Amino acid sequence: MAKSASKSNLPLFYNAVEPLNVRDHGDKKVREALRMNNVGKTHAIPLTVDEFGLAQRHFPIVFSVGDNPVPIALMGLNDGVNAFLFEDGRAREPNIYTPAYIRRYPFLLAKVKPDSDDLSLCFDPTSDAIGDFDDGRPLFVDGKPSEAVETILEFCEQFEAAGQRTGAFMEDLKAADLLMDGEVSIQPEGFAQPFIYRGFRMIDEDKLRGLRGDELRKMNQNGMLPLIYAHLFSLSQMRDVFSRQLAQGTAPVQVPQPATADA
Repeated sequence: MAKSASKSNLPLFYNAVEPLNVRDHGDKKVREALRMNNVGKTHAIPLTVDEFGLAQRHFPIVFSVGDNPVPIALMGLNDGVNAFLFEDGRAREPNIYTPAYIRRYPFLLAKVKPDSDDLSLCFDPTSDAIGDFDDGRPLFVDGKPSEAVETILEFCEQFEAAGQRTGAFMEDLKAADLLMDGEVSIQPEGFAQPFIYRGFRMIDEDKLRGLRGDELRKMNQNGMLPLIYAHLFSLSQMRDVFSRQLAQGTAPVQVPQPATADA
């Protein structure tokens, strides 16, 4: 059995990574994970460009800071707060879009041999999704991957392909120099001071409007423009997320006092 990767190199939410194989897991079953550690305390979830159209209806889509920014869904505006999921990862209400990054867990495609670029289907062995259950679906049938595993593999392959498209989109954004440091001010009714949120990147609308016609046509043809506008439209969801946090009692600790009538 290949050794699990060191935790410092693991993706978000994964405690270990183990390749799925018939020798070690031939008699195991898979079921929906009953819990996901820390997902309910994570406010920023990685997002692929394939999800922008759906995600924009629910969350702000912004970009991480650093030299290699990635799209993220803001499911909360403060560290440790997820306004859409309970601590175990269950949605607080029906019809909320769940990012593919979460739905993929505990599986992923990963390299298991340092000298090869081939990707193998792996999983987090600390998850409660795989084990000796009475319920669930078999991982292997007659020594071959079951239909359940084939479905999981297909989803992971689609996720990987979407990740490649996302990487290309981000490279194009950086080449066009369209990203800027983001800042959003939310002034709730009845509060004397606004809430200011920073620490993310967003599209610079002034630079976008200043692009030449041929540049805009190219972005329209390669599918960048719809993604850019999905991001910009999604920013209006910031206030909805803030309202959810207020209702759930998870607003920032230093909540301004409501303004008095004579203020």
